Amino acid sequence: MRFFKWSAGEAAKINASKPTMRAQNAKVIALAGNPNVGKSTVFNALTGMNQHTGNWAGKTVANAQGMYTYRNEDFVVVDMPGTYSLLSNSVEEEIARDFICFANPDLTVVVVDATCLERNLNLVLQILEITGRVVVCVNLMDEAEKKHIQIDLDRLSGLLGVPVVGTSARAKQGIDDLSEQIYRSAFKAEETERFELKYSAIIEDAIAILYPSVSEITDKTDPRWVSIKLLDSDDTLSRSLDAHLGFDITADAAMQAKMQQARQLLLAAGLETESLRDTMVSQIVATAEEIYGECVTAQRASCHARDRMLDRIFTARLTGIPIMLLFMGIIFWLTVTGANYPSSLLADGLFWIEAKLYILFEWLGAPWWVTGLFVSGMYRTLAWVVSVMLPPMAIFFPLFTLLEDAGYLPRIAFNMDKFFKKACAHGKQALTMCMGFGCNACGVVGCRIIDSPRERLIAMLTNNFVPCNGRFPTLIAIITMFFSGTVSNMILKSTVSTLMLTAVVVLGVVMTLLISKLLSKTILKGLPSSFALELPPYRRPQVGKVIVRSVMDRTLYVLGRAVCAAAPAGLVIWLMSNVTVADVSLLYYCTNFLDPFARLLGLDGVILMAFILGFPANEIVMPIIIMSYLSMGSMAEFDDLSQLFGLLSENGWTWITAVCTMLFSLMHFPCATTCWTIKKETQSLKWTVLAFAIPTVTGIAVCFIVANLCRLATLFLK
Repeated sequence: MRFFKWSAGEAAKINASKPTMRAQNAKVIALAGNPNVGKSTVFNALTGMNQHTGNWAGKTVANAQGMYTYRNEDFVVVDMPGTYSLLSNSVEEEIARDFICFANPDLTVVVVDATCLERNLNLVLQILEITGRVVVCVNLMDEAEKKHIQIDLDRLSGLLGVPVVGTSARAKQGIDDLSEQIYRSAFKAEETERFELKYSAIIEDAIAILYPSVSEITDKTDPRWVSIKLLDSDDTLSRSLDAHLGFDITADAAMQAKMQQARQLLLAAGLETESLRDTMVSQIVATAEEIYGECVTAQRASCHARDRMLDRIFTARLTGIPIMLLFMGIIFWLTVTGANYPSSLLADGLFWIEAKLYILFEWLGAPWWVTGLFVSGMYRTLAWVVSVMLPPMAIFFPLFTLLEDAGYLPRIAFNMDKFFKKACAHGKQALTMCMGFGCNACGVVGCRIIDSPRERLIAMLTNNFVPCNGRFPTLIAIITMFFSGTVSNMILKSTVSTLMLTAVVVLGVVMTLLISKLLSKTILKGLPSSFALELPPYRRPQVGKVIVRSVMDRTLYVLGRAVCAAAPAGLVIWLMSNVTVADVSLLYYCTNFLDPFARLLGLDGVILMAFILGFPANEIVMPIIIMSYLSMGSMAEFDDLSQLFGLLSENGWTWITAVCTMLFSLMHFPCATTCWTIKKETQSLKWTVLAFAIPTVTGIAVCFIVANLCRLATLFLK
């Protein structure tokens, strides 16, 4: 296999890049399909690689490209965003439509789900209206067989007029047949005689009025389809078509006259713009039903029995939320417990290297401040971030992806949809919120799945209210020292810690909903948009691929950004703790300056300064607190929590301090990696500043209220 990095942009830009690929004799294959049909699995099976993800130019929608060789011919595969139709109701639909229309791929492979072929045929028929250079890949044939669904692929091919190949991409079955069919179809000189969707007589007459004029203007885009879309008054298509042609097609006087004539014909029949679209969509759906009925036989009684039984448990009103909390609690427990040993090993290895670096710098004769800056400062901070951040992410993301691969995550969105709807937010925000438990930066990137720009912004601005794995060590340490430390039984102690941590997480979810509601009523006013929430079939997750994909696409991606932010932070922390004025460090001056304000919040100056210096990475907050209390020149950590508890108690920590520190850890500004990601996703400094300010102001307000109420309660009880 040969791979290359190809930056795909919008349709016109992609089209402009094709001559380079033409010179390499590479055939460009567009891979389209509904969400959850195994399209990415087909992509990986064809190219032999996991997705190389980027963004479409000017869009916050991911793309993936890869290259493979078959019969000594090169093929470029472009994975389109998953979409249910090409009616341009979302950015994903617009991108998929424009690529197929205007980038002129040599072939479009439409991946459909064999277990719900009827619905998937809607997209197939819409693509066939654009181009006849299509291969239909009926995936998940193994799942269809389990559900006693029989599909006559030859009959389906005959009805559609294009090749149809059955696959089970997860098991690599049928991929060779698909590769062969792609090769044969891509190198055919002429298109196959495809199925032509016929509308009512009045609509066909209106199309016939525009067709001759449109066919004179467009040479590569199907003139019948363009005529249909002009009648449909699709503004997004008009903009894309104008960009493709280099002029406004509707500005031509002759074209305007034809369009006016066609619309008058439709209006006379009572077909306005909305009713026209409804009529055409109804015809597509009816045709899909007819084709489905002719080539599919299903024993519907047992078709989805298992899935329905599981959904009665996982999405029921009484059991859905408790089971969701149970799953999240198990994941948190496995993440926290499982990360301890590898984190310790990784820290030992990295700090062993630190000791060798001291020897190296001493051998080189480096001044003490150079050694301090680059070893005690920058390297030690990096070592801490990597050793604390990597193991939990390497555990959490695979576990999270396993739930996704098994089909459970859409059930979480289903369970949470009504809550987010009440908050005037999008139901899919539940999924991005769950991703934030692993890393808020990943949760922000995950907001791309939300079509509405308003609701996408709400999800980004509130994602930080759920704790990422960088905040878990601080939360767990405080819970263990101040709340579950008195429990002698280890199992009971672990259970109490998990329950308290889950309670903190639930509080974060509640704050997410409350702030989402507040934003939707103030700076981001609007009503929640409707969306089709698909509940895919439950499947056995592919453990090996899940681990590779989650580690490569999520864990290392986030870790790389965190390292870039932590390196300069290490230099700043060392300078503040070692540069002195009148024999007092800059860090001491800063903590004393912040102390009066911090006391109002139930904290102290050291704690607040630690959060500020921990902006690059939440993992270093507790080491900075220890360093400040011990008046050391570099970050330190205790191996034994009892020693840490003693240090904190000596410096005035009470249960009120512990509660307020946990609350501020839950609700404070996003880390540098998350802010960086928000800036890249929104392309706006304003929204990045708001994403920083909203949780910070909320955290200050909550800590102030809780601290003073607790003090009043303590005085009252005395």
